[in-house]
Amino acid sequence: MSARPSDPPRPTDAELEILTVLWSRGASTVRTVHEAIVRRKPTQYTTVLKLLQIMAEKGLVRRDEKQRAHIYSSSRPAEWTRRQLAGDLLQRAFAGSAKSLMLGALSSHRASREELAELRQFLEDYEKGAS
Repeated sequence: MSARPSDPPRPTDAELEILTVLWSRGASTVRTVHEAIVRRKPTQYTTVLKLLQIMAEKGLVRRDEKQRAHIYSSSRPAEWTRRQLAGDLLQRAFAGSAKSLMLGALSSHRASREELAELRQFLEDYEKGAS
C-alpha cells in the first residue's frame, strides 16, 4: 500500500497509543486521553498535549477548537491505519511477501481455532475476488 501525498504519515509508537485511545473512546479532550494512558504507564499531561499538537500538524488527528477544551479525534479510521502499518511492515521487513508476513505472525503468536477459521475464510474470499 503506497501512501498518497495527502495521507498522514505512519504514526510512531507513542502516536499509535494515543490513536488507540481515540478509536476506542471517540473524540476526546487531552485530559481524557491522558487519563486513559496513565492507567497503563506513567505519562505527563504535557507530553500527551504536545504529542496531540504534533499529531494535528501531521494530519493524524483533527482538533476541534470550538469549545474551551480542545477536542481531538483521529483523522483516519483504525482499519485504514492498520492497513497502512501492515503494508509498511510488509515492504520493510518481509520484502513484499505476504506469505512471509503471515508465517512470521503465526510463528510468533499462537492463533486460536477461531482466528485460524477466520483466516481460512478470508483467504477463500480473497481468492474468489482475485479470480
